[in-house]
Amino acid sequence: MDKKSKKTVGIAVVLVMIFMGIIIVLNKASVQRALKSINSEYSGGLDRTVTVYDYDGNEITQYTGKIDIEDTETGGKVKFDLDGKRTIIYGGIVIVQEN
Repeated sequence: MDKKSKKTVGIAVVLVMIFMGIIIVLNKASVQRALKSINSEYSGGLDRTVTVYDYDGNEITQYTGKIDIEDTETGGKVKFDLDGKRTIIYGGIVIVQEN
């Protein structure tokens, strides 16, 4: 094998290794969640259903549509936008499911 062929094979091996590394990284669940969050942020939300229950487990209301949820870890509140309108829920049990 001459030098040019060896160089070509070496480049091909490096490119395959880089490609495989990218595939491995992108298939991690945490990366998939991050990409979904970015998609939600820039596309105005994901198709979701938000169901609100009282503390006895009775359903109070339900929202369905392209919903962008804002993460709020404090104060027991959930904030989201649906059809251009802001909804803030204080208290209760809130379950968000992707459709």
